[in-house]
Amino acid sequence: MNTTIDWAQLQLQAKAASDQAYAPYSHFPVGVAILASSGRIYTGCNVENASYGGTTCAERNAIAAAVVAGERQFAALVVYTPQDKLTPPCGICRQVIAEFFTPDSPVASCNHLGALQSWTLAELLPDAFTPTYLAASTKVKS
Repeated sequence: MNTTIDWAQLQLQAKAASDQAYAPYSHFPVGVAILASSGRIYTGCNVENASYGGTTCAERNAIAAAVVAGERQFAALVVYTPQDKLTPPCGICRQVIAEFFTPDSPVASCNHLGALQSWTLAELLPDAFTPTYLAASTKVKS
């Protein structure tokens, strides 16, 4: 995969997605933009529910939208939140990201101040629980 990452465009689209968030309980709107290996960008926002278990994070909504469109490989992900502290994906989102991104994929967080911080997926979720990891871990060593 040799996809050029336009961080400014991903940040703009993540911010626009956060403007659509439905967050009446937490008041914490989150937007995400992901770059597919095809070059297309997909977005998602968090959608809360009075029964918190029914809430869906922006990362999972963006990935689901891309999967519905036929995408399976991704080059980068940007999370936007309107707060000073940069916010990486939560634990369950890290696991879902690991299903479709490579360990060296960049996962970034940005905010209303224009700050941007990036990690690799492996830094956010070392030894991720994925089919590749499971296949490697089930081999018996003599």
